[in-house]
Amino acid sequence: MAIGTSIFLIAAGAILRFAVQDSINDIDLSVVGLILMIVGGIGLLIGIWMTTRYTDRTGPAVRDDRYVDRY
Repeated sequence: MAIGTSIFLIAAGAILRFAVQDSINDIDLSVVGLILMIVGGIGLLIGIWMTTRYTDRTGPAVRDDRYVDRY
């Protein structure tokens, strides 16, 4: 789950939780909104962790000093 998708789930969940005052055939939309916000928060934490985990800031920069003759 990408960071953008997680933020979308949090926003959609907040809309369902706080802005919608209706229910659909015994489905409480505020509970669905809460579940979406929880899943989005977990996805956001995992996405940030995966991004920082695979970013190597300690190694040297790789230089490519090849000369390419185009003619």
